[in-house]
Amino acid sequence: MLLLGELALDGSVRPVPGVLSMVHGAREAGIGGVVLPAENAHEALVLDGIEVYAIRHLRELGDAGSGLWTPVKSGFRLGSAGKRAMVESSADDYADVAGQLTAKRALVVAAAGMHNILLIGPPGTGKTMLARRLPSILPPLSESEALEVTKLYSISGKLGGGSGLMETRPFRAPHHTVSAAGLIGGGGVPKPGEASLAHRGVLFLDELPEFSRSVLEALRQPLEDRQVTIGRARAVYSYPAHFLLAASMNPCPCGYYGASGEPGCSCSPLKVQQYRSRLSGPLLDRIDLHVEVPKPDYRLFHGAGPQLGSADMREQVREARLRQLKRYAGAGLHSNSELSGYRLRQHCRLDADSEVLLKQSFEAYGLSARAHDRVLKIARTIADLDGCEAIRLPHLAEALQYRCLDKREK
Repeated sequence: MLLLGELALDGSVRPVPGVLSMVHGAREAGIGGVVLPAENAHEALVLDGIEVYAIRHLRELGDAGSGLWTPVKSGFRLGSAGKRAMVESSADDYADVAGQLTAKRALVVAAAGMHNILLIGPPGTGKTMLARRLPSILPPLSESEALEVTKLYSISGKLGGGSGLMETRPFRAPHHTVSAAGLIGGGGVPKPGEASLAHRGVLFLDELPEFSRSVLEALRQPLEDRQVTIGRARAVYSYPAHFLLAASMNPCPCGYYGASGEPGCSCSPLKVQQYRSRLSGPLLDRIDLHVEVPKPDYRLFHGAGPQLGSADMREQVREARLRQLKRYAGAGLHSNSELSGYRLRQHCRLDADSEVLLKQSFEAYGLSARAHDRVLKIARTIADLDGCEAIRLPHLAEALQYRCLDKREK
């Protein structure tokens, strides 16, 4: 029997964070029952195979052999298909965004392969609207993913009272003043930061160059390893951080570099260069898609007819994800963004024409080895969206179009 909780001087039992992880560990260790604060019962009830006894005061323990104890019944599981459909219908819809078909297509590619994406454009073009609607086209959490996410929120003390497993993918949007510890995690006893709280969901960084350089560089490890490691004198803590990074930025400090019409850019070339240099090359290498979001045409707001919405985009993502799950069954992979090494070479083979195009682009734009691999993974996802098992020349050409920052540097 495992006993959890904070005992007050008057005998009352107060709730504590991290109960789900502790109960899960107890079950794995063969412990058959757990006594915990009543306020934490909803966390423990998401697990089968262990009896849960909820108390509010020490006097309620009584005599375990007297028959007075009754385990709390488990009843929390992922919702029904009808409930999920209701959640999807209540989410923000891409139909609210007029036009921007290129950006929407790029977001479908990002969601289908879990690729990181950077939206670049003047103020008011819809970058934030586009990014905030990304969860509406992601597939629903599986039960194992939901358990991972719920554990992290339990450890952080952010799990709402009375809720079971989290059913929607996280969307975290920290302000640009966030510290490195707030983003990555930290503290005397380290707790998960925003990167881990976005696990299996979306981490949105609006106005990316406004974040401090040290904060952005701290993202490099979780973007590469999909976990956060925090070292302390007494222990080393690791938290999962497998998220889709969505970010936005203006093309220059005033925001209107390269934009047509008024007011026009007032920045000098030096200011534009300094602004963009806030993002290091290694960080940009870890962002798969760099997509320009131009100012929309006025006609799109009046009489343009129905806009491409989340339902159609979500169906495209679902079919592409199913192809990936089937292809990587038994390999421990879930999406194309996780490909590396021999599996990348195995599943991202190119024909002769595609090899020539990639070689020319690699030399013309000075792509790094990491950017080269990410182009291949994007092309693999585009082929999946097209229903093709082989990567063709149009798939690779489209993937190269999503590296606009590489082209600008040359």
